[in-house]
Amino acid sequence: MKASEVMDPHPSTLKPTDTIECAASHIMDNRYRNLPVVDDNFCYVGMFGVNCLLKQVIPKQVFMDKGLKNVGFIHESFDDLFQRFAEVKDQPISICMSHDIKPVSPDTPLTETLLPLYETRSSIPVVEPGSCKLLGMISYWDVGRKIMKFKDEC
Repeated sequence: MKASEVMDPHPSTLKPTDTIECAASHIMDNRYRNLPVVDDNFCYVGMFGVNCLLKQVIPKQVFMDKGLKNVGFIHESFDDLFQRFAEVKDQPISICMSHDIKPVSPDTPLTETLLPLYETRSSIPVVEPGSCKLLGMISYWDVGRKIMKFKDEC
């Protein structure tokens, strides 16, 4: 089996210019962990996900070089978290997109695709060879559905 056999060819996507608030709403409304970000030519440029959202609301001191290792003494309210979110909600998602998720080609063997899916705990973009065009995404759900469908055929 190859990556193209388990990918969703019609994934939801975001644009780098989408606001953090808009992207957060889309992610939360649909219970996504992350979504691919594409430019106007449908070229894959990165991922935006819940980790970016969390990083925006966690106190900045946690992320400083030699920052706080123990944060148990910090007592936050939902108002504190919302205030930090409000400071960045109108910013474009490009300020915190992840570029760590490497795409695979449609011909990548399935096992070679499953390992990064497991290691990154993130959906994997499938990109056209020789270009950056997003062809689809592979998620845990896509793989799980295929496995369960096979079980039903037995």
